[in-house]
Amino acid sequence: MHRRRLIVLAVLFVASAVAYMTIGARGNWGFVLEFRGAKLAALCLVAVALSTSTVLFQTITQNRILTPSIMGFDELFVLIVAMGVFVFGMTDYLLVTSWVQFVVSLVLMTGASMLLFGTLLLQERPDLMRMILTGLVLTVLFRSLRTLLVRMLDPNEFSVVQVSSYARFHQIETGLLAIAAVTIGAALVGAWAMRHRLDVLSLGREAAINLGEDVRRGTLQVLFLIGVLVSVATALVGPTAFLGLLVVSIAHAVTPTGRHAVLLVSAALISATTLVGGQALLERVFGLVTPLTVVIDLAGGVLFLVLVMKGLKR
Repeated sequence: MHRRRLIVLAVLFVASAVAYMTIGARGNWGFVLEFRGAKLAALCLVAVALSTSTVLFQTITQNRILTPSIMGFDELFVLIVAMGVFVFGMTDYLLVTSWVQFVVSLVLMTGASMLLFGTLLLQERPDLMRMILTGLVLTVLFRSLRTLLVRMLDPNEFSVVQVSSYARFHQIETGLLAIAAVTIGAALVGAWAMRHRLDVLSLGREAAINLGEDVRRGTLQVLFLIGVLVSVATALVGPTAFLGLLVVSIAHAVTPTGRHAVLLVSAALISATTLVGGQALLERVFGLVTPLTVVIDLAGGVLFLVLVMKGLKR
């Protein structure tokens, strides 16, 4: 049953990719294919990175409400950018090549996320509401520190930080495509290699220990992969608050299974179809009257409230 649904999802993704590449295309096809192909590849990388990181995060937290974005990963990335501009100044910051900024942000964010969230998730009995509140507190803390820093910047320096704080699917950093593809590819290989261990970790701490899984080691490995995937995706398009929650919730509805070999593929195809198809529709048909991130955040925000209310009623 899941195989047929995955085939349908793959067909929908191919159709959305063809629509993105061909709708409104005129002139030199060599230029069109190169220009749109780079953006299509970047959208697919971001989509797979965000869906996979959300599946991994929900596995180690054993709930379907929390995502890396809700727990403050995106705000942490923007705070790192603000600190870079504040410490080195806009001129020196922009003189550093984009791939050096990318590597430094990747290392800092991965280390900080493992330190902050590893301490929280490695508790013997993590509490859901306390984790949500902790995520909200961390988000507000990172945002407040960023606001404090940008108040001491001049308008030009402020604009550099401001650009990094919003999702921009129509203006992707294609110059980072090669290093992003290698980094995300390595992380996806790691996640796929752990798919059977993820099935065990999703059963809960006690069950996983009884089945011989090293929960502490597995959690830290998953946090490392999440930090890498989120930081690369955020470097390419900026923070995307509710995309992961939205597409993974749809994946659970379309392919209801605990097997990560199915769930990872299903979530990736739905995420890629949502980003590529949505961007094709809003950019090529409606002329970017409404940014895709507004539609995603609206739908994801409503879904988040529904899930929280359902959880409170139980």
